[in-house]
Amino acid sequence: MKASYYHTITLMATILEQANIPYQYTGRSALFVQGVNIDDYKKIDMDVQWDVFNEALELFSGYSPTKPERSPETAFFLMDVEGVSVTVRCRFNTTIKTDPYRLSIKMGDLEVWCRSLYSYLYEEEMRKFSAEIHAYLSAEQKGFTAENEQAWNQNNYLALVNRYGDPVELASKIKQNPKWRLHPFYKYMGEISGKKITHLMGSNGVKAVALAILGAEVKVVDFSQENAMFANELASGANVSIEYIVSDVLSLSSEHESGNQDLVLMELGVLHYLIDLQPLFKKIKKMLKPGGRFVLHEFHPISTKLITSNGKKHKITGNYFAPAIENNEVAFSKHMPDEEKGSLSKVIQRKWTIGELITSIGQSGFVIKVLEEEPNHKIHDIGLPKTYTLVAERV
Repeated sequence: MKASYYHTITLMATILEQANIPYQYTGRSALFVQGVNIDDYKKIDMDVQWDVFNEALELFSGYSPTKPERSPETAFFLMDVEGVSVTVRCRFNTTIKTDPYRLSIKMGDLEVWCRSLYSYLYEEEMRKFSAEIHAYLSAEQKGFTAENEQAWNQNNYLALVNRYGDPVELASKIKQNPKWRLHPFYKYMGEISGKKITHLMGSNGVKAVALAILGAEVKVVDFSQENAMFANELASGANVSIEYIVSDVLSLSSEHESGNQDLVLMELGVLHYLIDLQPLFKKIKKMLKPGGRFVLHEFHPISTKLITSNGKKHKITGNYFAPAIENNEVAFSKHMPDEEKGSLSKVIQRKWTIGELITSIGQSGFVIKVLEEEPNHKIHDIGLPKTYTLVAERV
């Protein structure tokens, strides 16, 4: 049955592609194309471009399609293709090729178009399959996390020393002005002294040590042993105590979900290591006490997904909406000797739009208090956003 379903999916894609009719598989069919296990191989759903709907009907005339049913919003016909029930639909005045969640997937040598799993954020039809989607993404995340963890344990300690110098010397600099290390989001953290704060994916410990100097009880979670080594030396040099937990954030044990944290912090280049945001925000919610704050300071997707800057020149080189999973250089590679850069493992990343972020947080039950977009401070990049700070509270 599965083989027959696969054959029908690729057969119809080939027919539509040869006729130059834009299409995308939707619903359960879209899940199948993207590798999600489904339990029903009897039905296929697809959309075609509305202004060539009649051409699609004629194209499949050999399969005895039903008479189209129409409404002001849609039209569809049914047919049987080699034992599989197929619904072909169009949505009037909607352009399929510009759908931000239209995704190309390789099935053998064939390029097949389908509706991205991530469209569940906005679309009721895909939201019906949320359980299957999250289960699939969770399984995929484990493999990606293992690869990313390996990449972040490739002599990163050396890169940190190359960047910051000796941890003890850096500690003395942090002590001179710890608030500066928390710019620009410090203003949203309130009085630090006495607060319980967790820094998720807290990397080298610079922010954690600054918070500890200001009187916070600080916990750091990060999967890099090398980051932990540097952070603990940094804390020792500053004569403060931090708790550094070497763990993938999603695998953090339930003992840390005590609901007693005043604040959870994440910052700069962390969200893209997660291919599903829902499990993260669920975990953060369990960590925070009622009224506790989640503070996120991140790179703006305009700068990470869309625009490439080189001096005075700016080019749109990306697709802001693309829900693609990418292989990229590990961030600390620029601080490594040239002879070592080529041998470093790459990381796997999924870059999120502002809309996806806000929607995911809102659907997780947080109240969003602040979204401040921050400018690039390079003179040639005036007017372009570089980072943003989001503040959300647990109800």
